Amino acid sequence: MYETYFALTQKPFSITSNPSFLFLSKRHREALAHLTYGIRERVGFIEITGEVGTGKTTICRALLNQLDDKTKTAFIFNSNLSESLLMQTIVEDFGIKTTQRGKGALFSVLNRFLIDQLALDNNVVLIIDEAQNLSTKLLEQVRMLSNLESENEKLLQIVLVGQPELRDKLNLPNLRQLRQRIAVRYHIEALNQDEVGQYIRHRLALAGANGSAPLFGREAVAAIYQYSKGIPRLINMVCNKALLAGFVQEERDISEAIIKRSILELEGVPA
Repeated sequence: MYETYFALTQKPFSITSNPSFLFLSKRHREALAHLTYGIRERVGFIEITGEVGTGKTTICRALLNQLDDKTKTAFIFNSNLSESLLMQTIVEDFGIKTTQRGKGALFSVLNRFLIDQLALDNNVVLIIDEAQNLSTKLLEQVRMLSNLESENEKLLQIVLVGQPELRDKLNLPNLRQLRQRIAVRYHIEALNQDEVGQYIRHRLALAGANGSAPLFGREAVAAIYQYSKGIPRLINMVCNKALLAGFVQEERDISEAIIKRSILELEGVPA
């Protein structure tokens, strides 16, 4: 609705995980480097955590875009699955064609696929998003997948991505075998106040802003930071609401007052 008014080619603050809009803060660069290193070195298990909305899924999508054809991937979004359905989903996402449905049979099918990929000098990566939702039983099943290995290296690299609750769950005594196998860990922190301003300008530029409008002033950015605590998803929600308010009020610059009004509306408080 407001794109034409602000001379934008697309919405700059969508809350969907679009890697083309990825803002690589220091923390996001480090997270991507940890992922790349763990996969390249075939370490087995990688753990990436962060609060809701810090960009974990976007980082994973950016990673997928960077991997070459020698890396085969499966990306599991729904972690609320049964044991058999999880195995079936993994096999299907790797593009493996099979009529098998039992957990044991699917395990064997996956093992054959991994051996074939090793013979082709391919790397195989399984990414499980929202992994904090996996039950301890499913996490143990995922650990069993890491037993698929050659004499020299892991056949399958497993990336567990989740909220801080994932770390708590992995600290449970009955998951110590899995915890001990995690070779690379990284926790994504929120943006600081300077990065919030950079983030906003970055997304506006990618959406076609010409540098003159819309303009988020220093006080507006400070208000956004105070509300969002540097969480990108919350920044997007406030900025999107603010641009709509600017359009309705025929304001080219986004003021602190517009931000505060947008925050109240997001919180369901009458302005």
